Amino acid sequence: MRSRIVAWLRVLLPLAALVILSTLFLLSRSPNPDDAIPYADVDAEALARDPRMTRPEFAGVTDGGAAVTLTAERATPAQSDTGAAETLRMTWRAPEGLAADLTAPRGEVDGQSVRLSGGVRVTTSDGWAMTVPQVDSDLRADLITGTGGLTAFAPLGRIDANSMEISRDDEGAHVLNLSGDVRLVYQP
Repeated sequence: MRSRIVAWLRVLLPLAALVILSTLFLLSRSPNPDDAIPYADVDAEALARDPRMTRPEFAGVTDGGAAVTLTAERATPAQSDTGAAETLRMTWRAPEGLAADLTAPRGEVDGQSVRLSGGVRVTTSDGWAMTVPQVDSDLRADLITGTGGLTAFAPLGRIDANSMEISRDDEGAHVLNLSGDVRLVYQP
């Protein structure tokens, strides 16, 4: 008895599936092109005139061994190796452990150098947090230079200076140098 039921079901179930599928295709409506993607408001002509990338990311290692990662909200390429970015974040990690995270509203990449501008926020792994109007970074030489005056908050207090530089010393370790009218307000 059971084998007869199984034999009938092996015939009836595929036929029922064919009937359901053919009913779906025969009774379906034709597609309306206006209903295709109602939430995609993209101006294709503007995209063609002004090419850009959304959320680009670049990662690499400098000649000195520091790992560098660049991310941005939006980047626009130029004709040569240069390009501009908005809301840029640069993460720089040296092999001996020093790390710096830099965020800026604007940035430019020109070959092996990166320029951040518009009020750059620099945070280092040893507790320094500073704001610099402009930071230039030479990835080939492992050099980060901030100009235009800065205000830094360190574990020892508040520091004001004209410029800053993260570079290698004679032993190869990375050092943060502040120069030009350096003023320390010590906070024990």
